[in-house]
Amino acid sequence: MSTPTPTQQLSEAGVSIWLDDLSRSRISSGNLAELIETRNVVGVTTNPSIFQAAIGNAGDDSYRDAMAKLAADGADSDAAIFALTTDDVRAAADIFRPVYDATGGVDGRVSIEVSPDLAHDTAATVAEAKKLWETVDRENALIKIPATKAGLPAITEVIASGISVNVTLIFSLERYAEVIDAYLTGLERAHSGDFDLSRIHSVASFFVSRVDTEVDKRLTAIGTEEALGLKSLAGVANARLAYELFEQKFGEQRAKDLIAVGANVQRPLWASTGVKDPALPDTLYVTELVAPGTVNTMPEKTLEATFDHGAIAGDTITAAYAGAHDVFAQLAKVGVDLDDVTQLLEDEGVEKFIVSWHDLQKTVSEALASNGAASAEDGR
Repeated sequence: MSTPTPTQQLSEAGVSIWLDDLSRSRISSGNLAELIETRNVVGVTTNPSIFQAAIGNAGDDSYRDAMAKLAADGADSDAAIFALTTDDVRAAADIFRPVYDATGGVDGRVSIEVSPDLAHDTAATVAEAKKLWETVDRENALIKIPATKAGLPAITEVIASGISVNVTLIFSLERYAEVIDAYLTGLERAHSGDFDLSRIHSVASFFVSRVDTEVDKRLTAIGTEEALGLKSLAGVANARLAYELFEQKFGEQRAKDLIAVGANVQRPLWASTGVKDPALPDTLYVTELVAPGTVNTMPEKTLEATFDHGAIAGDTITAAYAGAHDVFAQLAKVGVDLDDVTQLLEDEGVEKFIVSWHDLQKTVSEALASNGAASAEDGR
C-alpha cells in the first residue's frame, strides 16, 4: 500500500484543495484534469488578476481564434472579456463535473468574479452576478462577490435568488460576521421563496498572507524586540479566529434551523495562501490552517510545494484558539491597529483588482483592434 501524498493527507483531514488559477491553455492541454488526478485538486478560483495574466500572456495563443471571431463580430473589450472568461469557467466546470457529482455539490466548483468596478454598487453587482450565473449555465459555478459594505446586501440578494456565491476579499473578523449574516439572511429569503436550499452553496474567502505583509511592515516600523517577535503570526491567527467564529455562528439556532431544512454551511476558504516572505516556510498557510470543512485555494507554486514536502499533521486550528487570541492581544499591546490594517487591505484589494481589470480591458482592446486590422487587410 503506497504512502499517501501530502495533498491526499490534506484532503483526508477535511481540507478541499482548490487551484487559484485558470487559463484556456491549462484547460486544453489537459493540465487541469491532471491536477485533479494527481494533486487532489477539487475546485478552481479565478479573479481579475488571474484572467489578466492568462489572456494577456503574449506566449499563449490559445485565445487567438476566439479573439479573432470576437473582433469580426464587432465585440468591444467588455463583451469580449465576458465571453472569454465565461467560456473558460464553463469548460472548467465541465471538467470538474464528476467531482461535483461525487461530493454532492460540495466541491467541483469553479468561481468567476463580478467586475471589480462594481464593488461599491449593490444593484449593479446583483445584476452582473445573475448575468454571469445564467451565461455560465453550470450549477457547479460560484459567483464571486467582494465583501465590501455594498457587497453585503448583494450577497443576500444573490443567495436569495438561488445562486451559489464565493464571498471574496474578507480580512476582518467583524466583516466576516457580517458576511455570515448576509448568507443566512439570503437563505431565509430563498427558503421563503421555495428554493431548494440544498442546492445553494457558498464559501467565505478569508485572505491570509496579505495580513502578514501589512502587519509585519508595521511591526518592523515599531522596531521593538516585542514587536519584531510577533512578525508572521497575524495572518494565521486571524484565520484561526475566523474558523472559531465559523463554528460559533453555524452552531447557533438560526443556522441550525436552516440546516434542518436542507441548507449548507458556508465553508471558510483560505485565500492568498502563497507565502510573500521568502524567509517563511513555503507551505505555512497550508499546514497551519488545517481543519475539517475548509477550503484552501492555492497558487500552483504553493500546491506543488505542498505536494512535494507539506507536513500535514491533522487539525492545526481548533486547539490553537487561545494562542490566536493571545497574538491579537499582543499586537494591540505593541500598537498595531488591526481594524485599520484590515480596512486598508480591503480597500487595496478592491483597487488591485480594478487595476488588473483595466489592464485586461486594455490588452483585449488592443487584441481586438489588431485582429480587426488584420481582417480588413485580408479582405482587400
